[in-house]
Amino acid sequence: MNAEDKLRALPFGTFRGRAHDKTYVISKTGFANDASLKLVAEALDGSDYISLNMYDLAAGARLFPCEMPMAKVLAFLDQLEIDHQV
Repeated sequence: MNAEDKLRALPFGTFRGRAHDKTYVISKTGFANDASLKLVAEALDGSDYISLNMYDLAAGARLFPCEMPMAKVLAFLDQLEIDHQV
């Protein structure tokens, strides 16, 4: 599954998840009938922050990290596991 599909599969709203041996509080919001998605994640220990937007364009979905390397966002999405116990 690619990063765009992983982002789409995440639930809307605020939830917890784990990536890179850290627990995050994560919020996913949709705009314009979900043609635009925003994801923000903050490690509970304050040591990490992830922020990105995804836009469904005519040419296909595009991810735009917010002031961080694309590799960081892709690694986070690849490792992220939702904590269904919350």
